[in-house]
Amino acid sequence: MDKNSKILITGAEGLVGKSLVKELKNQGYENLILAGRNNLNLTKREEVFEFFKKESPEYIFHTAAKVGGIKENIENPVEFLRDNILINTNVIDAAFMCKTEKMINISSATIYPSKINTPSEEDLFEGKIEEENEAYALSKIVGLKLCEYFNREYNANFITLISPNLYGGYSKFDPSKSNAVAALIVRFHAAKENNLLNVVVWGSGDAQREFLYIGDLAKIMIESMKSIKKEDTFRGAINCGLGKDISIRELAVMIKKIIGFQGELIFDKTKPEGVKKRRLNSSRIKKLLKNVEDTPIEEGLKITYDYFLNSKNKDGRAN
Repeated sequence: MDKNSKILITGAEGLVGKSLVKELKNQGYENLILAGRNNLNLTKREEVFEFFKKESPEYIFHTAAKVGGIKENIENPVEFLRDNILINTNVIDAAFMCKTEKMINISSATIYPSKINTPSEEDLFEGKIEEENEAYALSKIVGLKLCEYFNREYNANFITLISPNLYGGYSKFDPSKSNAVAALIVRFHAAKENNLLNVVVWGSGDAQREFLYIGDLAKIMIESMKSIKKEDTFRGAINCGLGKDISIRELAVMIKKIIGFQGELIFDKTKPEGVKKRRLNSSRIKKLLKNVEDTPIEEGLKITYDYFLNSKNKDGRAN
C-alpha cells in the first residue's frame, strides 16, 4: 500500500473508522473512499456490490459493525446477529468480487471462550463464549471464518485483527449504547453537573478488561496492512492488544478523578458484568510491529473526556 493507493474504509463514520481516516490522512494517504451510513447501507447486498464495482478499491479496511454496550447487546440480540452477519458477508464477498489486493477485517475479543483469561488465536472454539455478548460475538466469528475460508479456497488476502475493548474520541456517548468508558464518562459528568451524591456502576467492579486507545488501533491497522502477511497469522487472524488490563473499579476511579466528581461510587452486583477477566495474548503481533506506541490509559481517558466536552459544547449534547 502506497500513498496513492485507492483505499476503502467501511464504517467511516464510526469510532474506528473516523480514527483510521484521521490517521491515514496524517500519514499522507489521500485517495480514500469513505463508506458510512449516509452513503451506503451495508446490509443491502445489491447496493454494496454496485458501490464496490464503481469504486474498485485496491485496499479495504473493514471497520463497519453494529456495536453497543452490554445492555443493548442483551436487549437486541436479533439485530446484533442479523445485521452484522449481513454486513460482514456482503463486504467480504464484494471485496473478493472486486479483486482487492488486501483487506483488514476488525473483530472483537468477545469471540473467545469466557473461561480463558488470556486467549491466543488458537483458543477460538475452546469453550463457551459469554452469554451477554453472544449475538455480537457470533457475527464476528462468522466474519473471521469467512475471511479464513476465502484465503484457503481462493487465495484471497484477508487478515482479521482481533481487538480488545476500544475507547477514545468519536465514541457514542449514549448510556444505552456506549462502550464501558463512554458510558462511565456520561454518568460521572452528569452526576457532577447535577450535584448527585453517587454514581452506580454495573457489576462488582472486580472484572478486568484490556482497553486499547482508538488512535493506537488506527496505527496498528495501517502497519498491519503494510507489513503483516497471512503466514504471520493463525489462519488469517491475529490479536492486536497491548497486554495490559485494568479492573472496572480502577477504571471508574480514574474517570471519576479526571472529571472531578466528588460523590460516592456504588457497584451494583445484581447487574451483569460479563467475564471476570480478559486480556488478549498478543505476542504474535508484538513481534511483527515494533514501532506502535502505547497511549497510557489515563492520557487516553483525558483525551476522550476532552472530546466529549468539546462535542457537547458545540451543539448542547454529546455525539
